[in-house]
Amino acid sequence: MALNFGSRVMRNLLRLCPLLLAAALVFGAGPAHAGKRVALVLANSAYQHAPSLANPVNDGAVMAKTLKEAGFDVVDSRHDLTAQDTRRVLRDFADATRTADIAVVYYAGHGIEVEGSNYLIPVDARLERDTDVYDEALSLDRVLVAVEPAKQLRLVILDACRDNPFGKTMKRTIASRGIGRGLAQVEPSSPNTLIAYSAKAGFTAQDGDGANSPFTVALSKHLTTPGLDVRRAFGFVRDDVLKSTGNKQEPFVYGSLGGDDVPLVPVKAVAAAPVAPVANPQADIRRDYELSLQVGNRAAWEAFLAQHPDGFYSNLAKLQLEKIGAEQAHAAAIEKAKQAEAERDRLAAAGAQKDAQARAAADAKAAEQAQLAAQKTKEQAQQQAAAAEQQRVNLAAAASSAAPASTASPAGTNVASLTPATAPADLSRSVQTELGRVGCFSGQADGNWNTTSQRSLSQFNRYAGTKLDVKVASTDALDAVKAKPSRVCPVVCEHGFKVDGDKCTKIVCREGYAINDDNECEKQRAAKPAKPATAKRDDSEERPTRQRRQAGGAAGEAAGGYGAAAGIAATAGAGRRSGGGQVFCNSSGCRPVSRGCHLEYRGGGGPGNDANAEVCY
Repeated sequence: MALNFGSRVMRNLLRLCPLLLAAALVFGAGPAHAGKRVALVLANSAYQHAPSLANPVNDGAVMAKTLKEAGFDVVDSRHDLTAQDTRRVLRDFADATRTADIAVVYYAGHGIEVEGSNYLIPVDARLERDTDVYDEALSLDRVLVAVEPAKQLRLVILDACRDNPFGKTMKRTIASRGIGRGLAQVEPSSPNTLIAYSAKAGFTAQDGDGANSPFTVALSKHLTTPGLDVRRAFGFVRDDVLKSTGNKQEPFVYGSLGGDDVPLVPVKAVAAAPVAPVANPQADIRRDYELSLQVGNRAAWEAFLAQHPDGFYSNLAKLQLEKIGAEQAHAAAIEKAKQAEAERDRLAAAGAQKDAQARAAADAKAAEQAQLAAQKTKEQAQQQAAAAEQQRVNLAAAASSAAPASTASPAGTNVASLTPATAPADLSRSVQTELGRVGCFSGQADGNWNTTSQRSLSQFNRYAGTKLDVKVASTDALDAVKAKPSRVCPVVCEHGFKVDGDKCTKIVCREGYAINDDNECEKQRAAKPAKPATAKRDDSEERPTRQRRQAGGAAGEAAGGYGAAAGIAATAGAGRRSGGGQVFCNSSGCRPVSRGCHLEYRGGGGPGNDANAEVCY
């Protein structure tokens, strides 16, 4: 597509930026800081069946004030609650956390650990027996349930590791049931959850000499520092408490968060200083274009075109708008096709009249054709926009090696004054490198965007759920791949190898096992011993000799008085050979049968009576 390189000079950059910012906020840009924040402060001092505590109510008041001044949307502060009232307050607070991003529960008072589980003790608890804790106290798990709906951070702070008077007086129903000193270590099962103890598990905390505990004093100082990650804030709290208690009390935090900073109080936005006018008008328009490209929605492109209605970048913006329109039309066509297909199936299931079913089938067919046409239009628009964007990148790369900016081009075609951008080969190389990092590209990152690179980006689309254009290496693809912190494409190993982390290792089977077709070690069956081959001897040459030997034996036997046997042997010999090979034996000896003669068995046998007669023709 031919592009018009003429462009108008941008009159007012500041007029465009607010439009783009508004479009980003209205059409899906995420907030720059934390959203809704809610907190519940519980403090128990006036215990009815144990000595009162001086500091918890004071500590609760300080924390409630700190959180309110930090701008929390809800801060519910309660003190000296019974078990029933505490359960009701937790239930109401759970309703508030359903729409919150950050939920905080602070508790000051007595706590107890029984059989490895932690419990908060309300003011009306008696705890005469160890089993009473299940009825009269509230488990820490119940508090965690109240904060669980929060989306970004669930924080529970317990200043409840004081020396517990109930543990000294309660009766043990089972001698082996353990009642710990302080609170037990806990590992939250829900993600993005932190549980902070005023003292490490198994240790007790101090109330201090003042109106507030050392732990609460440090919390009010560091926890709501704007922009300070909550984990670093608790690190500062730990340092202050160790210092103020002479290293006798060490606060501890259980649980984990992700890699991003999670401050309880966001940094207040500071108004940016006015941007000084830029001498190069093309650079201004390019900056506006790239800002619209980052926002990437219809409102942003329409705002850009309202400020820059024609020129090189306006043509690019129009292609981007056409691409968005084609994608929206394709989505609408898909929805219409689904509705038409559902109506057709409904009529068929209901047994409607044939003409109604025929009309519904025709409508479904037409909607399907419209969907295919919309898909084709969308793909063409995406290809045109990608090709134009690649051309822009190429022009910017060429501008970096062109004459200095002071060498002006003719008016309206000042493309060489564009600020340098990423060269196509460098961009392709960067995308290949990132694809290799996430496990989708195994070749060499040489900047050559060939079919292997396209196939790798297609694999990324499949497993990352993106729809990037694979024909060109674009900045959109680079940003999308960079956004993935770890492997996306799975490791694929050849037969005989298995996945081991991010690499393939050879499968080694133990003795007597071998790898089968399913790439698993399988026990080998014992091989049956081979039968020894029976040699078939060709004794055709020895047969005449053996027959003569047998005939001689028969003759000897005949000479010994076994004429019948000799006759049978002679007959057998006659059956095996022709007349010329027969031997006639009697009491006088043995001789070959005359030529043309043969032996016939006549019966009898014995001395003086030959069983065979020589018959000649």
